[in-house]
Amino acid sequence: MSVDNLAPRVPHATEAAQAGPEHVESPTAYDAILLAGFGGPEGQDDVIPFLRNVTRGRGIPDERLEEVAHHYRHFGGVSPINDQNRELKAALEGELLRRGINLPVIWGNRNWDPYLSDALREANDRGFTRLIAIATSAYSSFSSCRQYREDFARSLEETGLAGTIMIDKVRPFFDHPGFVEPFIERVREGMRELKDRLPDLVVEREVRILFTTHSIPTADAERSGPRDRDYGAGGAYAAQHLSVSEVVAHAAGEGAAWDLVYQSRSGPPTQPWLEPDINDAITALPARGIRAVLIVPIGFVSDHMEVLWDLDTEAMETCRENGLTAVRVLTPGSHDTYVRGLVDLVLERRDGVPAAERPALTDLGPWFDVCRPGCCENVRAGFKPAAAGIAP
Repeated sequence: MSVDNLAPRVPHATEAAQAGPEHVESPTAYDAILLAGFGGPEGQDDVIPFLRNVTRGRGIPDERLEEVAHHYRHFGGVSPINDQNRELKAALEGELLRRGINLPVIWGNRNWDPYLSDALREANDRGFTRLIAIATSAYSSFSSCRQYREDFARSLEETGLAGTIMIDKVRPFFDHPGFVEPFIERVREGMRELKDRLPDLVVEREVRILFTTHSIPTADAERSGPRDRDYGAGGAYAAQHLSVSEVVAHAAGEGAAWDLVYQSRSGPPTQPWLEPDINDAITALPARGIRAVLIVPIGFVSDHMEVLWDLDTEAMETCRENGLTAVRVLTPGSHDTYVRGLVDLVLERRDGVPAAERPALTDLGPWFDVCRPGCCENVRAGFKPAAAGIAP
């Protein structure tokens, strides 16, 4: 019996990925790209139903959901995320056309219309059986990777398309140049803006760069990434963010000191989440002689609600209260370099590019094509069936 026959198999995967190699180095023919988004409400009546979807299975009453709903209601009940994904889909289609690559892009969301199940039905109607998925999240954790993979598996079962449609997923792309280089460019732009606003600013002493990402429960963070590797406190999730932040700061920070901070926590006060919170970090800066803050949403791919509310509203207000000049840089969005990078990630899998030839800007990468056993467990819910990784 061959080694491949003895290896754990990957549910719902194409042939080259089924045995679970860390990197798939055999060419794989795909029919289409599945662009997997988070989803967001597109009107006031959508807000609570959307938040019920996001928190399904947790038994959170509508009264508590309304505490979060006011973020969306402030913007007319409309999250920008769906329009951002429509724009990204169009940009991907344009880049594929420019390169002469015949891969249609089908878009589906985890939490709002169009749902992943709708996307899979569309794929089936169009005769597509081999999909390569791009999740709109760059890092390793339950919510940013495994939950997408679980939703792929759940949607295949719900639609009755398990066994008909296969789904692979591009590697987490936190350190791919296509994701990182737009941040380097925009940090440089942000530093120029700070110096224009404060001409006497001494960057090395008076500027702090705050790289920020979504906080997650500490227990989930510790379980992010493969279970047989030690990534230190905060697991792979924190290690990936720290490594990318260092690359960006070194390339564009002009010697300014920097910190990785967290935002958007939603758990009970008794549950430990990753810290420090960005607002607490900002409040401590004036006592250290800091006059200006550059806020870099390094954990996000687009300017969605966690950026518009938690950063542009709350964090900016905290900066004003503390007398700090602040600039928030843009996320990659549909930046040309980002879009080209996503297409490159698809071509890695299509062409079976050897791991040694894949670009990665940190020592952690290139990350795995096929998630490892036990990767990114949800402490609260445990393991559920997931595509694009070795069970559990």
